[in-house]
Amino acid sequence: MNKVTTIEEAISRIKPGSSIMIGGFGGFGIPGNLVNEVARQNIGDLTIIAEDFSDGYKSYLKGNTVLLEKHLVKKAIISFAGGQPRVTQQVFDGTLDLELVPQGTLIERIRAGAGGIGGFYTPVGVGTVVAEGKETREIDGKLYLLEKPLWANVALVKAYKADTKGNAIFKYNSISFNPVMAMAADLVILEAEEVVEPGEIEPDRVQLPGVFVDLVVEQKQVAL
Repeated sequence: MNKVTTIEEAISRIKPGSSIMIGGFGGFGIPGNLVNEVARQNIGDLTIIAEDFSDGYKSYLKGNTVLLEKHLVKKAIISFAGGQPRVTQQVFDGTLDLELVPQGTLIERIRAGAGGIGGFYTPVGVGTVVAEGKETREIDGKLYLLEKPLWANVALVKAYKADTKGNAIFKYNSISFNPVMAMAADLVILEAEEVVEPGEIEPDRVQLPGVFVDLVVEQKQVAL
């Protein structure tokens, strides 16, 4: 099945009020063109699950920042908000519900969602605000928190190269969040810098099988 479509058509599948996982790491590997199209189509009331909201002290809108600028996010589940003044301002204004999650816990919660696991116990956050309202359990004399899985309506992910069936490979640290997010969502839209025919990517190089991808959008121009 050829999964390639236009960016306009792909993003039009997203409904207001959706939960969206957005790949990337520290600004790298963010599907910037897809995010910009969400903003252009003015799809709001969103819950965003991402590693961070990028550097807010740039002279231009970067990555997920554009969603905050247009006030399209009602809740953010992220591991880092430093350097993004819009997050702080909107939390203080009462327009953004912020859930900060330790980075290792965040990726494990997504991985749990992808694997159909009901949750996991971790010592991270015990005795801090992270533990508020969470179930605890003592295991071999050590206290742990129960962390529940994360699943989203949509995942927006970015690959270096993909074929028309959605089999993809990634560059550098973009592999840290993008592939696992693609396994933890109902609808997966993949942005690729280059789209090739099936068979042009060697099978043992595939880092995300196409079975996890619903739509592929080719965007040769990289948007940060």
